[in-house]
Amino acid sequence: MAWNQPGNNGQDRDPWGSSNNQGGNSGGNKGGRDQGPPDLDDIFRKLSKKLGGLGGGKQIDSNQRGSGNSGKLYGIVAVAAVVIWAASGFYTIKEAERGVVTRFGKFSHLVEPGLNWKPTFIDQVRAVNVEAVRELAASGVMLTSDENVVRVEMNVQYRVTDPERYLYAVTSADDSLRQATDSALRGVIGRSTMDRILTEGRTVVRSDTQRELDETIRPYNMGITLLDVNFQAARPPEEVKAAFDDAIAARENREQYVREAEAYANEVQPRANGQAQRILEEARAYKERTVLEAQGEVARFAKLLPEYKAAPEITKERLYIETMERVLSNTRKVLVNERGNNLMVLPLDQLMRGGQTSGGRSDQQGASLMKLPAESDSSASRNSGSSYNPASIMDQRRANALRNDTQREGRE
Repeated sequence: MAWNQPGNNGQDRDPWGSSNNQGGNSGGNKGGRDQGPPDLDDIFRKLSKKLGGLGGGKQIDSNQRGSGNSGKLYGIVAVAAVVIWAASGFYTIKEAERGVVTRFGKFSHLVEPGLNWKPTFIDQVRAVNVEAVRELAASGVMLTSDENVVRVEMNVQYRVTDPERYLYAVTSADDSLRQATDSALRGVIGRSTMDRILTEGRTVVRSDTQRELDETIRPYNMGITLLDVNFQAARPPEEVKAAFDDAIAARENREQYVREAEAYANEVQPRANGQAQRILEEARAYKERTVLEAQGEVARFAKLLPEYKAAPEITKERLYIETMERVLSNTRKVLVNERGNNLMVLPLDQLMRGGQTSGGRSDQQGASLMKLPAESDSSASRNSGSSYNPASIMDQRRANALRNDTQREGRE
């Protein structure tokens, strides 16, 4: 039922708590259908009265009870705050880290790994990793000593060894190291030529940069230690990159050819030295053999000279016989007296076989015949028509020489 509907036992109440049977009307509004919009001032006045009625006649007793409860509450809050403050001071330092403790902003001490406690709002702890290898990249376009521009990239590896110095010796140790690396690298590149940087001078640039960087950061004592400096890349500008690539390729080919030539020389030279040494030894041996043979010939002729002076004919005959003996002993020729009327069939196959076994040349031609000049010896003429071999002829000549020696001795 609506609040102003007729038949409400004569009590038409508006939603703001006013009624017609109570003294006066609120805001001049009458119950029933003649009511108008409520007055805002009246509404605020009634609301203030209700709020003020909450602290009625027993206001003093409420203040006494509230003071006792508030004291207990303050104690509980204080204890809870202390517990929370103490619990918030526990912290953990990892195995690879060290804790740097500052008390009211000033360095106090270092904390080892494990569970630790600090007074909150008094001490501050900063964990620093002292085992990890940190990397710093440096790169840029730099000017060389021959006024060329080259882009260089370098990587620096370092480790924190003193956490206190790392945090508080300089404003930022990492930024300081980056600036020192850039300065050292530019100084080394500025003293080197571009060809040397792009080719064989990379190792020198790396070592020089590491040395200068270490000398630069040492006075600052930043608590870091350099581990390695890696020279990663060096590239010429894009406009001349193709020409530099061709120059580098040509230099590499030259080095390759030089190494191949050295390898060939190392292979050929020992063999050539051995051949030269062998030729020298053969020449020395030939020299000694020739000298000794000449000396032997001189000694032999020196012994033959008195005999030749004593009997020239006999000596010449003996020399002739010995020479023919030596020459005809290795020949395959058959000697036949030219005075013979009959030519007996010679055993050519046996003569050829005998010549092969004696060391002569084994050609397949038939044995040649040689006519023997007429001998002054009567026995040779009587044996005309018979075949002679070199051995028999030498025997006859030797016999004639012995007979002549005997006759000469008898005459003497």
